[in-house]
Amino acid sequence: MIPGVAGFSLTLLGTGTSVGVPVIGCKCPVCVSADPRNQRLRASALVRAGKVAVLVDAGPDLRAQALREGLRELDAVIYTHAHLDHVAGFDELRAFCWNKDGPLPLHATESCLAMLQTMFAWAFAAENIYKGYVKPQACLINGPMYYGDLKITPLPVEHAAVETIGFRFDYPNARSIAYLPDVKRIPADTMELLHGVDVLVIDSLRPQPHPTHFSLGEALEAIRQADAGEAWLTHLGHENDHATLEAGLPAGVRVAWDGLTIEL
Repeated sequence: MIPGVAGFSLTLLGTGTSVGVPVIGCKCPVCVSADPRNQRLRASALVRAGKVAVLVDAGPDLRAQALREGLRELDAVIYTHAHLDHVAGFDELRAFCWNKDGPLPLHATESCLAMLQTMFAWAFAAENIYKGYVKPQACLINGPMYYGDLKITPLPVEHAAVETIGFRFDYPNARSIAYLPDVKRIPADTMELLHGVDVLVIDSLRPQPHPTHFSLGEALEAIRQADAGEAWLTHLGHENDHATLEAGLPAGVRVAWDGLTIEL
């Protein structure tokens, strides 16, 4: 746990790429490593601000992540994009609907909402009246969102051909944090929103270039441009051994791991 202001934190539920680490069938040194920091579930995060709990992406490992962290209640889910490793845990959200009086808000871009409503049409249908099912409330992201004193600002980025966003979180009297797990290019307007953020959690898939994700070099350059006070690398593939990667990083940049909680 990284110390900060009590009551505001971001927990990295998963720090892995779309196939996770270890990779099925792989015997590379990272996949067979005994270092628990090299075991990475699919990328997701949890933001807590006072009594508010907001989940960022609901991937295929949500059940395991929620059980590990003792997560029992959610106020909302916010989605970065519609790739399967960020939405495939949709059905696990029913556990967070059982004790709610109303539906669970799901915030996403127009294209992501359309994909969710196509993939999980039964949940959004008027006929979904049975107790125990996911009860979603579709909420279009078209600007900053507020949950109590927590301000959530969408950060449009480029990642493959799918509409993708990250998020900046601001809370009174606490450090700000931005979460960009999937990104290949940060537009100038988004960099302006990022500039000077206290903590930046950012995509760094592997040391070598990749067509749709930041490489290590690209991530470090984005951290420099954002002038972030502290940075953490996430969405890591099995090309990255935790200890080896961290040993070569500049001051202020570290490698995230599953279960890391950054108190803000």
